[in-house]
Amino acid sequence: MSRIRVCFLGTPAFAEVHLQCLLNDARFEVVGVVSQPDRPAGRNLQLTPSPVKVLAVKNGIEVITPEKLKNEPAEFEKIKSWKADVAVVVAFGQILTQEFLDSFKYGAVNVHGSLLPKWRGAAPIQRSLEAGDKESGVSLQKMVKKLDAGPVIGERRILLPIEMGATELYERMSKLGCELLVNDLVQYIKGELQPVVQDESQVTIAKKIEKSESQLSWNLPASVIHNRVRAFDMGPGTYVMIKEKRLKIHKTYLISGATDKLQPGQIVRVGSSELVIQTGEGQLGLLIVQPESKPRMSIADFVKNLNAKEGDYFV
Repeated sequence: MSRIRVCFLGTPAFAEVHLQCLLNDARFEVVGVVSQPDRPAGRNLQLTPSPVKVLAVKNGIEVITPEKLKNEPAEFEKIKSWKADVAVVVAFGQILTQEFLDSFKYGAVNVHGSLLPKWRGAAPIQRSLEAGDKESGVSLQKMVKKLDAGPVIGERRILLPIEMGATELYERMSKLGCELLVNDLVQYIKGELQPVVQDESQVTIAKKIEKSESQLSWNLPASVIHNRVRAFDMGPGTYVMIKEKRLKIHKTYLISGATDKLQPGQIVRVGSSELVIQTGEGQLGLLIVQPESKPRMSIADFVKNLNAKEGDYFV
């Protein structure tokens, strides 16, 4: 089989990892890259190229960065001139037209961070952890017009321990997504794998995360708070208000066998390296926090300056 000519569409670091996998594999030839335009970043809001664009330029690959590909016919013509066999889409961030999807011999495929049809949408990794799923994974789907609804070419599964956060899961998924591209995608193009249509009755939606979801309430069950903390550790993070200041919560743990002897928000235990809070149901231990305008710190460092005792309200 001759080399597979790929048009790659992606933007963040997650997509960059997948582009590098294709570049490392002699069976693929990345003939062009599409990424989001440079965006302001850092304290000075300096225009900064996406990780995918940086990697493409480094490897001498032609890159285009349309604001909205569907509204820029000249850019679409440029893509067609690359004569790619397949489009590989990983966290690109734009809606693609049916005309685009139909313009490649083998269509367009997408690496998606869930076991489709579960968690279609913008935030599959975070919503899976927030829901307390025991298992997740990565799917390679053939793209159709309807969001994340295409037939599945292949998948890789991941068990989700209760302490695993989104950052760790994100890294695991990037490796498995690469595996899907260099194995399952090749088999699909060879005609050795047939995509499986998704079961529409099993669809769940991973809606976009709103900033308002970052604020926690001790009235929630401990398991809900813990799952949101680990789900949002990759962004946008979580916090509680303490004396009208934000205390970011970066890592927590559940207290097994806890009884609800205090009111939500009261301190159950505080020691040299321990801070346990009563919630609406169960108790939650804090491990890593970040006071407003200060760096993140262990709970041992935080309690050194915490003038509080058992029974005090942690608000």
